Amino acid sequence: MSHITYEESKGLATKTILVLAVITVGEVLFALLGKGYLVSGFHLPHILMGGVMIILSAYKAYLIIYEFMHMKYEVPGLVKTVLFPTLLLVWAVIAFLAEGNYWNTSRANVKNPVKTEVVKGH
Repeated sequence: MSHITYEESKGLATKTILVLAVITVGEVLFALLGKGYLVSGFHLPHILMGGVMIILSAYKAYLIIYEFMHMKYEVPGLVKTVLFPTLLLVWAVIAFLAEGNYWNTSRANVKNPVKTEVVKGH
């Protein structure tokens, strides 16, 4: 990181912080708009809202890792050893959610026999 001066580094960090702040404010406004809090009666589909939020959050994570964790200055091999396990973790979370959903729907399809008591004399 010796190829840029301290002042250039401060300016770059400030720019990154401002970009992160703008994205965060945009996420909040998008969520409020999509849920109908800003425009009465206006709602966005959950899949669209979730997709946009995931994309914006992933971009913010990229900026944080790239700039503040100095990954742009590292050798490619080190970057891959950090990012590959992260991708595996994301894959595992998605796989566990899918499996949990499968078990939830399978469990709902099981018919439990209901025990009924026959009351004599009635």
